[in-house]
Amino acid sequence: MKFEMNIGDADRAVRAVVGLVLLYLIISAAVQAPATYLLGLASIAFLFTAVTGSCKLYSLLKIKTCPRKIEK
Repeated sequence: MKFEMNIGDADRAVRAVVGLVLLYLIISAAVQAPATYLLGLASIAFLFTAVTGSCKLYSLLKIKTCPRKIEK
């Protein structure tokens, strides 16, 4: 799969931190069952976009926080 990098370094760092915090909340059982599934999906989405540097929603909305043009 080819992902266009459209997320800048600061955006990636924030997404990684948010993803890890959500993952911590799930592991520590700080949230109850229905919210656990939603937080799990959100955590996966944040971590995936942080690692790949590409966000499909940003692509659809033509948003780009990445200052350089890099293709993976």
